[in-house]
Amino acid sequence: MLHIDLICIGKLKESYLKNAILEYSKRLSKYCVLNIIELPDEKVPAILNDSEKNQIIEKESNCILSHIKENSYVIALDLNGKQYSSEEFSKKMESYTFSHSHITFLIGGTLGMSQTLLDKANELISFSKMTFPHQLIRVFLLEQLFRSFKIQNNETYHH
Repeated sequence: MLHIDLICIGKLKESYLKNAILEYSKRLSKYCVLNIIELPDEKVPAILNDSEKNQIIEKESNCILSHIKENSYVIALDLNGKQYSSEEFSKKMESYTFSHSHITFLIGGTLGMSQTLLDKANELISFSKMTFPHQLIRVFLLEQLFRSFKIQNNETYHH
């Protein structure tokens, strides 16, 4: 069975987001083994200079790097990544599963990910040119993964 790791910065605090993650995790269990790895976020001061910003990004990114499994296909969620329709994403996911038994998705913290971490990724994808809270993107990702599996299996899904 396909293994999917979601490595993300920050703990979810909002119960409505936790509930959505639980629901999609349950739905996805039919299609894959999902492992969500929440890593601590760094405190971001209200006023931030470039040096402080870069230090936070490096620290969070290095923490993510240390949790990526050796032979995993790595996909980072990044504003500059390629955008897909749900059908295109489903086809992409299907193609990944032919050659990889383990896929890792990366979601950085508030300030993003380091170039070193982005370079480690096999692919960068973006859900929108708009900026969303990184916690909400987790829900988007799990929903799209679920939709992807439904499309691959010719199962109806309209939620």
